Parts: sequence; structure tokens; C-alpha cells
Amino acid sequence: MKTPKAPKLRSVLTALALVAAPGAVVMGTAGEAAAVTKISHATATSMFSQVGITWSSSGGCSNRNVSTCTSFDQLNLATAQGAQTLKRASGCALNITGGTETGHASGTYSHWNGYKLDFSKTTCVGNYIKNTFTYIGVRGDGAQQWRSGSGNVYADEGNHWDVTYYNCGGC
Repeated sequence: MKTPKAPKLRSVLTALALVAAPGAVVMGTAGEAAAVTKISHATATSMFSQVGITWSSSGGCSNRNVSTCTSFDQLNLATAQGAQTLKRASGCALNITGGTETGHASGTYSHWNGYKLDFSKTTCVGNYIKNTFTYIGVRGDGAQQWRSGSGNVYADEGNHWDVTYYNCGGC
């Protein structure tokens, strides 16, 4: 007797992505360890608005290919959820100043690849990060870093927080 085939990972992830974030797209193949769900700028801004997160751009734009814009095109769903988690957990005002636009450092876990967001520095956010997360030392560029219990990393880059979201932070 043949056993029924299990559904393909990609099909399952696609179904979950559509339930979690309408308009989301699952990237990757079934053979990858962890497929990443990418969302549109419109989906991200809707998610941020739902919890009171604001965003700003020095160029007053959202074009991913212009470094003075703040774009969320191709942001990872987990990154947007991580920002929502930070907002809910901290109770602080959050303003995003950097997303997936060009002009940031490259790498696998980069802004361009949807893993990072930059937040304006406020006393509330700084106190929450420093009093809640674990200090893990100085990054190669001199930025002090803190790691959340879920593994996301918060780096103090002087005039803003550079946050790497490996997951949604317990969403």
C-alpha cells in the first residue's frame, strides 16, 4: 500500500503566507531550509499602520532604487512582524527611517534582502532595548549590539537603531 505524499513545503508556506498577509509572496524553493515570505510596500505600511508605527524618508519617497527613499518592497514578512512585536512589547513610539532601499551595506541579512529596518532613536526605544535585551558587544563598525530573546539583533549606529530580524520576535 502506498502512503499518501506530504504536501510540498512551498505549497504549505504559500497558503500560510496568504493567510498571514494578503498580498505576500513566498520566495524560495521547497529544498531550501527556510523559505522567506516577501511582502509589498503597501502590505508593510498597512501592517505598520495597524499598530501605530510611522515611517519617514529624507527624500519623501518610497522607491526601492533611490537611497534617500524609505521602501518596504521585498521586506520579509517576519521583519514587518518583528517591528510590530517591538512596538507592542515596548509601548514606545516607533518611526522607521530605513527599509529595503538601496544604499545600505550588502550581505545575506541586509536591508536590501529584507532582514533589516532602521528606527529613529528615542529615549523610550533605547531604554527598552538596553533594559530588556542582552548586550553582546561591539560590531566590527563600532556599533554596540543587543540580542533579543528570540535572536534578533539591535545595533546602536549613533543616530538610529539598525535592527536585524531573523524572525518575528515571538509574534
